[in-house]
Order: sequence, then C-alpha cells, then structure tokens
Amino acid sequence: MIFSDLPFLFFYIMTCLLVYKIAPLKLRNLVLLIFSLFFYGWGEPVYILIMFFSIAVDYTHGMLVEKWRSNDRRARAVVASSVICNLGLLVFFKYWDFLMTNINALTGLGLPVLGLSLPIGISFYTFQTMSYTIDVYRRDAPAQRNPVTFGAYVTLFPQLIAGPIIRYKSVADQLESRSENLEKFTAGIRRFTVGMAKKVLLANAIGQLWDAAKGTEELTVAMAWLGIAAYAFQIYFDFSGYSDMAIGLGKLFGFDFLENFNYPYISKSVVEFWKRWHISLTTWFREYVYFPLGGNRVPKWKWIRNILTVWILTGVWHGAGWNFLFWGLYYAVWMLAERMFLGKWLEKLPNALRHIYTMAIVLVGWALFDLTDLRQLGSYLLTMFGQGRLWSAGTGYYLRSYLPMLVILTAASTPLGKRVWAKLGERTQAILEPLLVLGALVLCTASLVDASYNPFLYFRF
Repeated sequence: MIFSDLPFLFFYIMTCLLVYKIAPLKLRNLVLLIFSLFFYGWGEPVYILIMFFSIAVDYTHGMLVEKWRSNDRRARAVVASSVICNLGLLVFFKYWDFLMTNINALTGLGLPVLGLSLPIGISFYTFQTMSYTIDVYRRDAPAQRNPVTFGAYVTLFPQLIAGPIIRYKSVADQLESRSENLEKFTAGIRRFTVGMAKKVLLANAIGQLWDAAKGTEELTVAMAWLGIAAYAFQIYFDFSGYSDMAIGLGKLFGFDFLENFNYPYISKSVVEFWKRWHISLTTWFREYVYFPLGGNRVPKWKWIRNILTVWILTGVWHGAGWNFLFWGLYYAVWMLAERMFLGKWLEKLPNALRHIYTMAIVLVGWALFDLTDLRQLGSYLLTMFGQGRLWSAGTGYYLRSYLPMLVILTAASTPLGKRVWAKLGERTQAILEPLLVLGALVLCTASLVDASYNPFLYFRF
C-alpha cells in the first residue's frame, strides 16, 4: 500500500484516524503500531516478522546500553551488536544476491543466489533503528522502556517505506506526549494534499517521457538530455511529494517531522545541492558516519577518506548495483573538488553559470542512478555527450508534447509559488486555500481512478 493508492485514501487513513481519535491517549501509540503493521503487511505479510525482529533487537539493545552505561566497554559492545544486527539484516535481503552473483562470476563458485524480494523500506527503517541505540549511548535520548511505544516509532507508517529518516532523538519526546489541535490537523491535510499533487499530477505525468527516452530505438543527443531532465523532475516530485505526504500525515497524528527537501534544483554548487536534497539521509550519514570518523577535523588524507567512505556508503545504500557505487564515487569526486579548489573558482562566476554547472552534474548523476544496466548506461552517457544524431522528428514531437509540463515543473521546483502565495495576504489565502486543497484532491482522485501509470520509485530501497 502506498499513499497514492485509492484504498489508502478512502479506507485506510480514514479508518485509522477514526480509531486513533476515539482511543484514549494512553492507547494511541498502540493504535499507531497496529495500523502501521497492517499498512506494512498489506503487500507482503511475511515481512512483518522482520519488523518484529528489528523492534525486538533494538528495544533490548537500548535497554542494555542504559543498564551498562557505567561500563563504557560493555555499552560500546552493545552498540556494535545493534549495528551488526541491523546491517546484517540489510545486507542479507538487499545485497546477498548481488554479492553472490559477482563472486560466482569472478571465482566460478556456485554460491546460492536466493532471489528474495526486497522488504519495502528496509533501508529506511534499519537506519532509524540503528540511530536509536546510538542516540541512547550518546545520551541524546533516554532508552524507551515501553515496547509498544518503541514499536510505534519503528513502524510509524507515515514515513515507514520511503522516509524521511526519523532519528529517534528528534521524536523521543513526541512519542510520549504530542500536541494535537485543529490548526495542526488542517496544516497536515494541506501538506498531504500538496505532496499528493506533486506525486500524482506532476511526477507521474513527466515519468512517461523518461520511459520513452529509455525505450526509444534511436536515441538522439537532444532526446537523451530531455529524457534525463524528465527523470530529474520525476524523482524530485515523486520523492519530495512522498516526504510532504509523510510530514502531513505525521501532523494529523500530532507529530512534527523535519523537512526533507528544500528546493534542491535552485542550487549553485554540488555541495549546496546535497544540503537541500534528501536532508534526512545526508544528516544521518553526517551524524553517524562522517563525524565519528573525525569529519574535517583530521589530517587532509583522512578527511578525503571520510568523504569517500560516506559517499560510497550513500551510493550502495540506495541499491545493490555497480551503478550505485559509481554514483556515490561520482559525487564524492565532485564534493572533494568543490571543497578543495573548485568552490573558490565557482564563487567568481555569475549565479546563472553556477546553476547551469550544478544542474549539468546533477543530470549526469541521475543517469548513473537510474540506469542499472551498465551497457545501457554507457550508451546513454555517450549519447548525452554527442555520440549519434543531434535531433530527430521524434525528439521534436516529445518536446512539443511535454513543453507545457516542463515549464510547470521548472516553476514548481523553485520558491516562486511560495513567494507569490506569501504576497496574497491572509484574507485572500483564507479564501483560496480550501478551494485549492479541495480542487487538488478532486484532480488527484480523478487521475488515480483513470490512470494505469502510478509507479513508486522507492520500492527498490
């Protein structure tokens, strides 16, 4: 089940809210736990067992860390055990087949390839559960003694399968007591609707152009750039839309989740882009990998090692494929270049050129990210940089067909709409807001009823 499914919109969320609101305060985390497990098990009920395993492992590890806090050696061993259990689960389900296939190809061994389907969202919730034990060890949050409350944190359905990654310390207090009022509830509906419009009306619409570019028999240079631009918009509006929906749903239940996107496509450097894109993931790696390795307060070679480590892990976190490793290394090189020498040169350029430079790097990066077949990836990149025909009649057809949507997407990926809205005044906003929300809900519902194209890009993560 995903947020843009009709059963979710017209059955699940309404039933969940009804039961949650009539339940006594002390039982509301239990309601969230039950409904979150139902949400997660909708497609693959067997994987609920993995969820129970994660809850049990990290709940007990958190208690042990607090019990043995006076013995730092023991406490560290418990944290290490938690990390090993969580990463072991992730490696087994996400990377086993990839590792065995490559080992077999290199050695000729017949190591088993299991062909297991990937539990949805495992990359997200394993990172969340790891953060809990580490936060308890660092004294950033107390150990959670109520297993139901902890289970609600791990399984919290608004952000369970595609983030944002919620660190335990950021919601520890909210799990115990959270404010629920009409203002927050209406803000949640508004935010959820904005996110659904991004996903259903924008991401789904432009995603078909990317599919056309990948599937065309004679790819031109112009079509290659047009296609990857379409994918850049698709993944942004799909993922940021999902994050908006998650943040909005959180508000319906009294939670305040941190922002996950901040207009990344207006960036003027790669460093800035990664401060604006998937903020919860970059924050997680910074706090739990980069800083523990020493950050930038170490000799230069160690700092380079730290950057490479973080970005290699970031790449392979996204998927079991060589393209993800290359994608991580690609960004590691650009991050190092900007921080070591390129950044000073960029500061001398006009903002428009800095933006063009950044977006060119990002678009090439999206090709590395999405095209898992290395032959197709190589061919696509060669075409982007001039191999083959520049233009064709088919390219012109797709450009004319999608040009209005591309203009809308370009404007929507900037703060322009937010600035225009702010200038309208509170009275005009009060009149327009319910009409816009209702109109967006109607359009999204109509689109979902009629559409056969509603992909969820983060199923593989």
